[in-house]
Amino acid sequence: MPEPPLPQYSVEPPSSVEPKRLLEHLTTAVVLLDGDLHVRWMNPAAESLLATSRLRVMGQRLESLAGVEGSVEAVLFKARDELHPFTQREANLTLPSGDSATVDFTVTPLSADELLIEIEPRDRLLRISREEALIARQETIKVLTRGLAHEVKNPLGGIRGAAQLLERDLPDPQLSEFTRVIVEEADRLRDLVDRMLGPNSMSRHEPLNIHKVLERVRTLLEAEHPRTEYVRDYDPSLPELEGDEAQLIQAVLNVARNAVQAMEEHGVDGPRLILRTRARRQFTLGAERHRLVCELGILDNGPGIPETLRETLFYPMVSGRAEGSGLGLSIAQSILHQHQGLIECDSVPGCTEFRLLIPLESHH
Repeated sequence: MPEPPLPQYSVEPPSSVEPKRLLEHLTTAVVLLDGDLHVRWMNPAAESLLATSRLRVMGQRLESLAGVEGSVEAVLFKARDELHPFTQREANLTLPSGDSATVDFTVTPLSADELLIEIEPRDRLLRISREEALIARQETIKVLTRGLAHEVKNPLGGIRGAAQLLERDLPDPQLSEFTRVIVEEADRLRDLVDRMLGPNSMSRHEPLNIHKVLERVRTLLEAEHPRTEYVRDYDPSLPELEGDEAQLIQAVLNVARNAVQAMEEHGVDGPRLILRTRARRQFTLGAERHRLVCELGILDNGPGIPETLRETLFYPMVSGRAEGSGLGLSIAQSILHQHQGLIECDSVPGCTEFRLLIPLESHH
């Protein structure tokens, strides 16, 4: 019996899909240069990476656009002269904003006068991987903490009840002082476990202005720590976000108060705390991409966070301060998770930055 003929597929792309349209929908940044490294075209992903528009930079040389270092330029010219593709790993680009970005890029010569560059930002991929690990760790901590709370609070209730019954039957009223100690210590341990669990009420998400939250925190800190200079660097164009105002005040206050207390304990000369807001577009948090994200930065000029603490910074009961409970940052991270966000941290001596990232879309 003869086999049925195989279906025939056209190797030509559908006429309705133009190559240019395909490039415009790629998440990889693509830039087309002429032989002298002048920009001839770029896709939206490249516009986003380089923080500029195609029309604005048409005809400009690439190094004036993105601060290309000499070694990168040499690779581009080598690809052009040898008509051979090259890949450069972990190249450094200085963006028009002044920020630097670590990228991998591949240059493919289409002709002696056309170079196609594909740019993959490494910083973003590393950050997304780090955030996914952070979210996974936080979920594990939450499960362990709930289990611990259950195992601790049950016997505490029994101890407290037994102490109260014992107090009623004591022959000497003066001995009741000892039973009160038992009750007070049981209550203190119960409160500690409750704080480890984080906010005990559901978030009530309502439209709010994040700058109102920051101003409330600044006012509280100025009253507590008047020696510190407080600098406001706000983006007034930020739209309102959906959130629980009281919980966000608590989260920001926990982070900012930690920073101010660390500067005081280390006797920092001229302590300064910067409260900054920025909008981040097409920003990925964990595995989810958001159209618009509020980035709330808290920067201090303190001693920095020890390397040994950075991986466990948001764990309960971990603190770099002698008087710290180790719960402030853990609770702040828990509150941000309730708002579908998270907290990141970068620290070197003299500059520590916590970034609180909150999606600006509605989430209930």
